[in-house]
Amino acid sequence: MILDGRKVQEKRLELLREDIDESGLRPVLATVMAGNDPASELYVRMKHRACEQVHIGSVGITLPATATTKDVVAKVKILDRDPEISGILVQLPLPPSIDTPMVIEAVSPSKDVDGFHPENLGRLFSGRPLFSPCTPLGIITLLDEYRIDPAGMHAVVIGRSIEVGRPMAALLLSRDATVTICHSKTRDLEALASSADLLVVAVGKPRFAGPSMVKEGAVVIDVGTNRVDGQLVGDVDFERVKDRAMAITPVPGGVGPMTITALMENTYLAARRSLCQEPW
Repeated sequence: MILDGRKVQEKRLELLREDIDESGLRPVLATVMAGNDPASELYVRMKHRACEQVHIGSVGITLPATATTKDVVAKVKILDRDPEISGILVQLPLPPSIDTPMVIEAVSPSKDVDGFHPENLGRLFSGRPLFSPCTPLGIITLLDEYRIDPAGMHAVVIGRSIEVGRPMAALLLSRDATVTICHSKTRDLEALASSADLLVVAVGKPRFAGPSMVKEGAVVIDVGTNRVDGQLVGDVDFERVKDRAMAITPVPGGVGPMTITALMENTYLAARRSLCQEPW
């Protein structure tokens, strides 16, 4: 079974647009980017297009690669104080000269629709999330749409980043999965991965996970986006793994669309919460 993120995205964004139109609210998402990384520029354009699709307003701030931490924080603070702005997304990665954690912490938790502020991560790991990071949240939504219940599964997450690996583990734990996090220092990674009922691969290495790392009948979630010879491929060797898996996400068209869907839903949630229509 192919877990089609594009199909689920189309369905959920249509429902979200209807909800927004009926609410009378005017959510607005602000994006902040520094430098001219082509991949970041593409991702930001996709996010703004999604905003148009669901009737969320959008504001894009682009700073030069020479911008300092102080410059970026100042822009974030202006957006943070603006009552018309529902949510703020800082497009990562920022240039190496910029203190990324300081920039992220400049966003109020109530507008941190990317879910990376330490307070939001703390709430997530305490089991009381405000905003969850969009990629892991989108994966949970995708599993729900296909009625795949992680409860009781042995879930193995390969990758321990703040953006994906760690929050993914927290969300799966909250769904009653038994979770193992693996990383570059993990011993006997192949044995652990091949024991997983649910395998999430987020390492940034093309076709990293092959058949020997996938249990027969497992659910495989591929978070990777790597360009190889002009082709976009994932962290999972899709062609060699698909026949072993019970369900698998393709690249492209799997996790990526769900990340953007989660961002749109978080932004609408932030707008509702700003008017106390939703509890904090």
